[in-house]
Amino acid sequence: MISAILALTTINVTAQEVALEEELERISVTGSRILREGAEAPSPVTIITGEELMSTGAISIGEALNELPSLANTYSMANAGRFLGSAGLNLLDLRGMGTDRTLVLVDGKRHVSSSSGTSAVDTNTIPTAWIERVEIITGGASAVYGADAVTGVVNFVLKKNITGFDFSATKSYAGEGPYDSDKLNLSFGQDFADGRGNFGIAISSTRQDGMNALDRAQTRTSKHTVNNPLDGDTQNEDGSFNHDGIPDELWLDDAGWFDDSTSGNFYTYNGDTGEANWFIFNPDGSVRPQKLGTTYSDWGKCSGDCDKLELQRYVELQPTFKSFNVSLKANYDVTDDMNVYGEVKFNRNKADSIDQPSFFEYGDEKTGGFTITRDNAFIDQSLLDVMDQFADIGYGESINVHRFMEDSGRRSEQNEREQTRFVVGVEGVIGDDWDYDFYATYGKTESEQVNTGNTVVSRVRQAVDAIKLDNGDIVCRDEAARAAGCVPANLFGFGAVTDEAAAWFNTTSKSKTEIQQTVISGSVTNSALFELPAGPVGFAMGAEYRKEQSDTNPDEFAATGATFQTAVQEEHGDFDVNEVFFEMSVPLLSDVAFVQDLTGDVAVRFADYSTIGDATSWKLGLNWAINDDLKVRATLSEAIRAPNITELFGPVSQSFFNRMDDPCQAGNAQDAIRVANCTALGIPADFPALATVASIDGLSGGNPELKEEESQSLTYGIVYQPSYLEGFVFIADYWKIEIDDAIEVIDGQDILNKCVDTISGIDNQFCDLITRDADNEIRFIRSITQNVAKQKAEGVDFELGYDFDVFGGQFTSKVVGTYLISRKEFPFQTSPDEFIEYSGYEGEAEWQANVLLSYKTDNWKFSSKTRYLDSVSRFTEQELERNPDENNILGYGTYVVSDIRGSYNFDNGLTLAFGIDNMFDRDLPLYTTGTGEATASYDNIGRMYYTSVSFSM
Repeated sequence: MISAILALTTINVTAQEVALEEELERISVTGSRILREGAEAPSPVTIITGEELMSTGAISIGEALNELPSLANTYSMANAGRFLGSAGLNLLDLRGMGTDRTLVLVDGKRHVSSSSGTSAVDTNTIPTAWIERVEIITGGASAVYGADAVTGVVNFVLKKNITGFDFSATKSYAGEGPYDSDKLNLSFGQDFADGRGNFGIAISSTRQDGMNALDRAQTRTSKHTVNNPLDGDTQNEDGSFNHDGIPDELWLDDAGWFDDSTSGNFYTYNGDTGEANWFIFNPDGSVRPQKLGTTYSDWGKCSGDCDKLELQRYVELQPTFKSFNVSLKANYDVTDDMNVYGEVKFNRNKADSIDQPSFFEYGDEKTGGFTITRDNAFIDQSLLDVMDQFADIGYGESINVHRFMEDSGRRSEQNEREQTRFVVGVEGVIGDDWDYDFYATYGKTESEQVNTGNTVVSRVRQAVDAIKLDNGDIVCRDEAARAAGCVPANLFGFGAVTDEAAAWFNTTSKSKTEIQQTVISGSVTNSALFELPAGPVGFAMGAEYRKEQSDTNPDEFAATGATFQTAVQEEHGDFDVNEVFFEMSVPLLSDVAFVQDLTGDVAVRFADYSTIGDATSWKLGLNWAINDDLKVRATLSEAIRAPNITELFGPVSQSFFNRMDDPCQAGNAQDAIRVANCTALGIPADFPALATVASIDGLSGGNPELKEEESQSLTYGIVYQPSYLEGFVFIADYWKIEIDDAIEVIDGQDILNKCVDTISGIDNQFCDLITRDADNEIRFIRSITQNVAKQKAEGVDFELGYDFDVFGGQFTSKVVGTYLISRKEFPFQTSPDEFIEYSGYEGEAEWQANVLLSYKTDNWKFSSKTRYLDSVSRFTEQELERNPDENNILGYGTYVVSDIRGSYNFDNGLTLAFGIDNMFDRDLPLYTTGTGEATASYDNIGRMYYTSVSFSM
């Protein structure tokens, strides 16, 4: 959730002065290294000022930026706990095409990652007090900045010279629930040596409390989808369905799972009659029939008066988060033409996330239910009676108990990260025309992940299998476990597990990660290399060396797979790259009919990677000023993304592929291409195969043979600022991004199918991943990352604004929005007709916009922001084509949230402000919690109040 006053402003830096640097004759704008007269941008750039980012109740910069229509909420504070080790990360994702495809810079320089094995930068580590502006460029920018900029660049521009004292503090609290947050920023700087030097220090601290789904009325109710008893869909002989228009599934408020319980439950089943009887344990360990209310055809779900598992209690809307940042910077003019500079930054943040407890239900040997024999020491007579009652159908000696182990402690994760970054450089002017900048950066991120409540599977099974000795002592049956200190555990009823038993079978797992980045770079620029009739030619060239290294050391015991939590293996990798680049800006025409100025831009970058070898990226641009009122611009570029460390060197570990269907089995191979390819493999047409194979051995992991992704980007647009209407601006930019050879992990069945469905024959990358024995049976599959996918996206960004004076003050208005025409993902680029369309799908509304209004008079300022998200579908177009009546809720309606803020600036430099985010307490869409990758677009905190005080001198 973001404050109203966050004026997310897309301004045309081609046509407008950048006020913060208007005293400079030439400035650098993101998207080009050539200094531009009057800030003429070669590409459309979105600019957000530091003041706008600071004036909000949001806990972090990333939370504020994620409300831009161009950025997806892939990793926000609300949903960053979806994966192990990700809680507390705020990673930017332009156009929703992947955080690794968005290049994040600080002052045009690379920044060390906070996510192991990737290049993704955590915006929580950037010093907010010094942010002058954030510039966002859409489209490939690899030719200017290097790899990873296939969808665009986000550049944080920090203030260069820090003078005076600045302090700000903000306190926020939710209208419902325990959530509250604080953020504090302090900055001090001054000149020295008669103004030749400057130094500054900034300290920032942020904190927020966690928030559980039970803390809000809207999210605390148990809810689930169930099969609709009224559904009448029928299936034809060819496997297709006849849909009756009645929803196949229903969302119900009081529905949940009955086949799991925190107190333990079990069932008996009669194979002859098909009758099942469910039982649950009372707090005293006795047994009673489980209340099932209304049950449904999808196994294990009930509604109404039923003993169901309340899964909402395990949903964290917001994690507990703390961050502390100290930054130092200084620069000194050695001569009038040479300035040396340096920066040091230290950041520590910690995020705590609470998850479900370990659970044992249906599943494999690792997580399957507990076998309880009738001689169990804790067994109640009522359970023995039930076992006797159903002894004739196999339950006389043992039962299988399912259980959520909440009373032995929920699993939790604490992520603590420390980051240091150093920058040293020298910049200046040679002669009157050549500017230079040579620098080196080094960054390191060290993180520790602590997982508590991680159950050791063998130990909990030993503890549960408790017996009573002749002397009355209750012990673990396994004598070796008993000698090792096994403490018997009682499963019968919630709260039955003692702290001592939990301490025996639970463990704390600790994993550590270290990420390092080294960059050495230098460039020279000349804004007037030589004169052409239409004006001076601009030129820039340079070279860069970069090394990336990532090392992940998981908990040694957890890595063996002995615990409930997913076993993570060691991952180590590094690569380096040497690059050279150049850029030119060439004036083509000026002061002729319909052409006030016409300038062409070209940029090329050559790179040599230790992993993928040579790679080249380029960009062409055109800026056409028709007159003072109307300008047209366009860019065409090809960018690259080198595979990251995880994709290349991710640990290859044993895997099992279940229920694989052999495409060469007789009856399956009906397509002519498939028949020909199966024959080429030496498989006869009447091959019986093993039909649906229960389990095939295999490997999964990274692939050191990957090559780079390539993207092609096209943008063109207009800027209209009529001279007869001062303060009015209209901007529209069309953009299109296409990524080829996109890196994806392929599942086992797709590998089997693509091997024999490829037009070019069996000499392909998929067949190389399959091993068959002498009888043609599939025995082994390697599922590793591959350059097989493709992505396409296109849309229009637009801005409409009008500023004017009225009633003695200044009124500003602006609409910033995006129309997402299409965003397609092709799982296999060789199959262009098979794709998933995400435009209009949840999290990717076709229309998104922010409406910004403000009025300032004397010392008062009032502002509002209204964020609009168009209605979306819960299912993709392809899913709806297959099944148009899948659910009673097929989508979410339009979503509108309004924020307001008012402030008063005293003459002594003190400013007081009060704001309300989500002023009308707009609810989440029905049955959502705002914690998913897509649903994080919606505010899950609700109405939030905040006050702030700031002081400058």
